Amino acid sequence: MAETVQSKRPNFSAINLGGNGINAGASQAASKSGSAKKLVIKNLRERPKLPENYQEVTWSKLKEAVLAIQQSRSITYSLEELYQAVENMCNHKMAAQLYANLKALTEAHVKQQVLGFLGDELADRDLFLRAMNECWQNHCRQMIMVRSIFLYLDRTYVLQSPAVLSIWDMGLDTFRTHVITDELVQNRTVTGLLSLIGCERAGEAVDRILLKSLLRMLCDLQIYQAAFEDRFLQATDRLYAAEGQRLLHERDVPQYLAHVDRRLQEEHERLLYYLDASTRRMLIYSVEKQLISEHLVTLLQKGLDQLLEQGRHQELRLLYSLVSRVKNGLVELGTGMSTYVKKRGRTIVVDEEKDRAMVQELLEFKDHMDNIMVQCFQNNDKFMQLLRDAFENFINQRQNKPAEMIAKYIDTKLRSGNKEATEEELERLMDKIMVLFRFIHGKDVFEAFYKKDLAKRLLLGKSASVDAEKSMLSKLKQECGAGFTSKLEGMFKDMELSKDIMLTFKQHLANQRKPPSLDLNVNILTMGYWPTYPPVEAHLPPDMFTLQKTFNEFYLSKHSGRKLQWQPSLGHCLLRGNFKCGYKELHVSLYQALVLLLFNDSTELTLEEVQASTKIEKDELRRTVQSLACGKARVIQKVPRGKDINPGDKFVFNREFTHQLYRIKINQIQLKETMEEQKDTEERVFQDRQYQIDAAIVRIMKMRKSLSHSLLISELYHQLKSQFQVKPTDLKKRIESLIDRDYMERDKDSPNTYNYVA
Repeated sequence: MAETVQSKRPNFSAINLGGNGINAGASQAASKSGSAKKLVIKNLRERPKLPENYQEVTWSKLKEAVLAIQQSRSITYSLEELYQAVENMCNHKMAAQLYANLKALTEAHVKQQVLGFLGDELADRDLFLRAMNECWQNHCRQMIMVRSIFLYLDRTYVLQSPAVLSIWDMGLDTFRTHVITDELVQNRTVTGLLSLIGCERAGEAVDRILLKSLLRMLCDLQIYQAAFEDRFLQATDRLYAAEGQRLLHERDVPQYLAHVDRRLQEEHERLLYYLDASTRRMLIYSVEKQLISEHLVTLLQKGLDQLLEQGRHQELRLLYSLVSRVKNGLVELGTGMSTYVKKRGRTIVVDEEKDRAMVQELLEFKDHMDNIMVQCFQNNDKFMQLLRDAFENFINQRQNKPAEMIAKYIDTKLRSGNKEATEEELERLMDKIMVLFRFIHGKDVFEAFYKKDLAKRLLLGKSASVDAEKSMLSKLKQECGAGFTSKLEGMFKDMELSKDIMLTFKQHLANQRKPPSLDLNVNILTMGYWPTYPPVEAHLPPDMFTLQKTFNEFYLSKHSGRKLQWQPSLGHCLLRGNFKCGYKELHVSLYQALVLLLFNDSTELTLEEVQASTKIEKDELRRTVQSLACGKARVIQKVPRGKDINPGDKFVFNREFTHQLYRIKINQIQLKETMEEQKDTEERVFQDRQYQIDAAIVRIMKMRKSLSHSLLISELYHQLKSQFQVKPTDLKKRIESLIDRDYMERDKDSPNTYNYVA
């Protein structure tokens, strides 16, 4: 029977030195001797001696238990008994030898294990990896049980010896030294792990639990980075470099993007399931570099334009997400997007055949790109600025034309008969148009055409909504300032004043003895506010002429010093016609009314006779009679029949005319804007620009008195950039003109300096 020896410690009881008797006696003794005496207590019990062979016997018992654990056999002794044996040896200063014996026993066992991994029976990758994992798991379990027995050693001797590893760390170090650092074993282990991961990347199902366990082993042994991670990242680089090159040629961009996204998700799953977290940054960087960064330019050149053109939001969202991961990815994507917008927009603006549809296509294109910005590019501020710059770039590729077409587009939407369903929709459309308006440089060109169209809408009563007109005016004022809209506001003011004047005039007519049989309505236009209309001649019937003369006298009596210039080309009339089917009211232009009134006295007239009676200009007369004889409502008939009006044609009043409506509007055939009219409008804009440049130069020189040429040009650019784009040659011409007119002069000592002439 094994004998258990326990160390016997002295059992000291607390001695109470209190009590009056003892204290008093001690005091008396002290007083007699003159000094205090110390009370000394001695342990008279002897320490028991250990048997001579105690260390050998106890270690043999512990060794037997450790070997039983290593060989997966049952332990003869109880754990409590073994733990007590360790404690006794530590208390009798045998801890160092006990630790050395345990370490040697562990090393011997581990060395024996490594031999099993070098045989041919484990040549198969999976068998080898499973054997390695089993060996590691067994080793960990064994060390846990051993540590539980030698726990007292771990908590006393090991803690008191900084240079000594804990039992668990000693087990790890032993396994690392004698198993995994073996060149052949380590190479087969890492190669097998890389092979398994490669198979999984190729789509095969692998044992992830085995991978996780072995990679955790490498981490615990602190050789994960040195033995595995470097080779793993190199293999990753090789795999995805080859894959990127191959798939970029085999697949289109959407398929390639989907593949890259799937690869990134797979690598994230590997990190989640079995790879160490320290590998995350380099692994993801490797995938992004080989599949995205290396092919970024090719990827964008190959597919970005197509994705943007087709509005493939899902693919664009994925593209944005992927390129945002890599350095300069968003910069390249933004540049590619900007290039596409400029190229696509230029095809809309430059094509003269699509001028009529230009603005509508621009609005649709802007909506298209705005949706992409919101849904795909996360409203990226830099992308939004690139989009604005791109629109401003291409929309001004064709000087002045976009400004003109925007003005005409607004005219079609604000004119009566437009198809916009509600005022809210019209308001939203105007807001979108204002976005395009901000991009154009020639805002004075826009103003010229907008003013001309607005005048027609106001004078001919063709405006769909006064509220919409004023809303548009307020938007322009907010965008460009009060100076830009002052003349346009003056036009509305003239229309309001004209209504008041007509009320007064009608009261004036009512007070006359014989009121006229005609009803006259006149709009008084301030020449500086309205477009310039060339004076034209038209012979009015006596009744019209008399009423016109009466108004002329009435107005001049109220406003002395003013002059009225009548514009018959802007007039319109309401006539009552007597046809075989009955009376009809005809809403016609003044020119159409003059032609129709001739048939009150004649049943047949030639073109030349009509012109002699009305004095209407030839081309205008042709369009007028064509609208009456060749249109849908043919109140006169042309002989011979045909669509064109030629000299010698005769016209007959059509008494057989019928129409389902009582009031019929007969539109005047409008000439398409001729090149001469176009050039005339542009010439007026050019003249206005010259006046503005001259005024800016004089204003600057009056303030500065003396200024160099370069500084003057810089100041002019700063002041005029918000109104229109100027060229240095134009500015130089205006400076020379002002010098010739003695507004300024060149400095005698410095020819590049100008002086203001007061």
